[in-house]
Amino acid sequence: MSYVNQILQPGEKVLVVGRIHWIIYMPGILWLICAAAAFGLSVHFKYTHYQWPALALAFVFLILGLAGVLRAWWKSFTTEIAVTTTRVVHKRGFINRYTNEMNMDKVESVIVDQSILGRLLDYGTIAILGTGQGFEKLKFISHAIELRNAITSR
Repeated sequence: MSYVNQILQPGEKVLVVGRIHWIIYMPGILWLICAAAAFGLSVHFKYTHYQWPALALAFVFLILGLAGVLRAWWKSFTTEIAVTTTRVVHKRGFINRYTNEMNMDKVESVIVDQSILGRLLDYGTIAILGTGQGFEKLKFISHAIELRNAITSR
């Protein structure tokens, strides 16, 4: 059962569930592409003294790539973002849990920051400003405009 479903109050409903965009996997994927290129070089240098350094480099890139992809998956798996009828909820972490909630009546404005790539791939950074406090920036949020609309439509 998700954290957001556990903390719902009687009569409170989830309007929108936010997700982290797949772009967070790109560093790991790029390392895996480098590993494939280094492995290709080791095949090209077969029977020369350059084969083993290329294989070692491919192995290092493979470890970095797998670690990057696993790290991105873990971040995506342990992060929950939801807009309910009464509040905005952000939770991250698994054993060490960090939560941030803001009542909808305390929200003053929502700022969406999208780069050119973010506009093309539909992701962005969302900052929620409230009375007397600010919400932490939510980075690499998929469908950022839709999430902003759900918050500001109240």
